[in-house]
Amino acid sequence: MELAAVGVVGILILLLVLFVLGSPVGLSMAAVGFCGFAWAVSVPAAVNMIGADIWNTFSKYGFTVIPLFILMGYLAFNAGIAERLFDSAYKWMGHWPGGLAIATIGADELFAAICGSNTATSATMGTVALPQMKKYNYDPRLSSGTIATGGTLGTVMPPSVVMVIIGLQTEQSIAKLFLGGILPALLLGTLFILTIIVLCRIHPHFGPAGPKVGARERLASLWGIAEALAIFILVIGGLYIGIFTPTEAGAVGVFFTAVIAFITRHLTWKGILRSFTETLKISCMVYMLVAGAIIFGRFLAVTRLPFEVAEYAAGLPVSPHVVLAIILLIYLVGGCFMDSLGFLVLTIPIFFPLGVRLGFDPIWYSIMLTMVTTMGAITPPVGVNVYVVKALAPDIAIATIYKSVSYYLLACLLCLVLLTIFPGIATFLPGLVK
Repeated sequence: MELAAVGVVGILILLLVLFVLGSPVGLSMAAVGFCGFAWAVSVPAAVNMIGADIWNTFSKYGFTVIPLFILMGYLAFNAGIAERLFDSAYKWMGHWPGGLAIATIGADELFAAICGSNTATSATMGTVALPQMKKYNYDPRLSSGTIATGGTLGTVMPPSVVMVIIGLQTEQSIAKLFLGGILPALLLGTLFILTIIVLCRIHPHFGPAGPKVGARERLASLWGIAEALAIFILVIGGLYIGIFTPTEAGAVGVFFTAVIAFITRHLTWKGILRSFTETLKISCMVYMLVAGAIIFGRFLAVTRLPFEVAEYAAGLPVSPHVVLAIILLIYLVGGCFMDSLGFLVLTIPIFFPLGVRLGFDPIWYSIMLTMVTTMGAITPPVGVNVYVVKALAPDIAIATIYKSVSYYLLACLLCLVLLTIFPGIATFLPGLVK
């Protein structure tokens, strides 16, 4: 059997069987990768490959960036920074039609700038914003969809764990990927806000206006925004100027977030313990995915499947953008049936070389993959953000939440189209860095 055919069998049969049986994605990739490598080369070579490649990868200093950025987000989460962000946004925009939903997206955008987790963003904003929306009789189709979808900004806006993983897997500059994600994240947030405005114009009862707050109270609330902005400017600004490496930026971000939390006295010892516990859990999950991807990637390399796919696609008599559309569709469909981050890690060894072979800018292509990956957090049946909202609002039917996020999926698709037409949205800021 040809090695490329072995790769296809490994992907389509063994992996699918393991996924159906409920095996974790990382373990499944590792098992298939080891067995496939042993089949293609030898068992001793497969054993040596696991030991050498896992050690060579995880002994790198740069891999400490993952738990650092996750810890920064959870410290901010448990210190109540998101609550103060929402309070400030609410006092400035709550009196508009749909203002509470717009304020939620605005707070999501700012909180995402210091938290790379979409679930943490959704959980935080859901806890804060859902009671307020219910108080002012917001339609559940607007409130639940806003919370679930707004959380996806945590994946696109740096510091994003997804971008860190893409950078580590493809050996790209994490700093440039972070810079590349800023304008697309702002564009996506703007499209979400426009979606809310259009919905409230068509259905005024979806988002009744709240009470107007005085100018003095508005100005006093800006401190809640200042905290998040200061952390974001320190971390991303330090990366842009070249003061910090990504790992150092993560460490500085954790320290500065902790200092703000202790100064404001909003972080308890219980919150600190919870932050470390959640960071440990998420980091272990991510590292298991990366370890599985390393082993599986070596198997794919020895089968030459990624190169065969790239050569075949590059030789098709169609535009590279047609191939891109097919790739993005595969990610969108794949994210519907398995964890979107796991699917990304699984497919990067195949589709990233293909994108480079087709002539796409690596930064722009990585942002496109990040964008379509984040859509997996709100698409059925494995939309994790939807289940976060359902846990926070048991009275809202799961079908209602999925229907509500469909409005925002159109905004996500439009964002992908705009990024395709105007790739400079993603490449402009990274292009300023030498």
